[in-house]
Amino acid sequence: MGTKMHSARTAHAPKLGKLPARPGAAKLRLSTYLDTSVLPKPPAEFGHEGLVSSWGMLGNDSWGDCVWAGAGHEIMLWNAEAQTTVAIDADATLHNYSQVTGFDPNAGAPGHNPTDQGTDMEKAARYRRRTGFIDANGHRHKIGAYVALRPGNLNDLWYATYLFDGVGIGVEFPAQWMDAFNEHRPWDSVAHPTIEGGHYITSVAKKGGTATIVTWGCGIPLTAAGYQQFNDESLAYFSEEKLLNGKDVNGFDIDALRADLAALANP
Repeated sequence: MGTKMHSARTAHAPKLGKLPARPGAAKLRLSTYLDTSVLPKPPAEFGHEGLVSSWGMLGNDSWGDCVWAGAGHEIMLWNAEAQTTVAIDADATLHNYSQVTGFDPNAGAPGHNPTDQGTDMEKAARYRRRTGFIDANGHRHKIGAYVALRPGNLNDLWYATYLFDGVGIGVEFPAQWMDAFNEHRPWDSVAHPTIEGGHYITSVAKKGGTATIVTWGCGIPLTAAGYQQFNDESLAYFSEEKLLNGKDVNGFDIDALRADLAALANP
């Protein structure tokens, strides 16, 4: 399974790197066109995360490129669903980080690099739509559209994860979750959180009432209560790369998807 927990710490402690949420930055909202009377209800459990054998840290063990590491993980999943392979490694991920933020790995060591300032989620999504994430082979991967979810709204999260896969979740990261990560425990609500900064994670599945999120090279259960407490922004992306012969692995036809997304004119 691609979502197995890691067995050992890496040479560097995992990093954060999401800049503060800007409410309203993403102009299009999932709730404006999500018609639950028409769309199929997500099953109790779903997800295709097992199609990815190894997620990789993608530089997020040393640098604050979590938004770009998440983008890489999303592209990996979409291509795996379409039975294609994609070359995404730390160097390619950091290149995209540099293109948008001006990050320079030669400007200083991890923790002492003034250019390692993190990324705004909406600005990254805009770049991914207009320019595209470039992989290790020089191929660009564009998204067709992106929409904002209501922070902490579980209905939005389940529908978006089921329909689009790879939902980008922004959280205000509590120090207690790093302890949970090291101890292989789910990320849950925290009574007295100590917020260390913003972090980007990718929702790829729902299992046993919890989301499976990918970050730092592995899958982690994120409880509904944890999502509701710490989520400050989320984006769902539509990518045609996940389609195989015009359909995705859930059986949705591309024409039907385009009809559902008709209201999502390019921002």
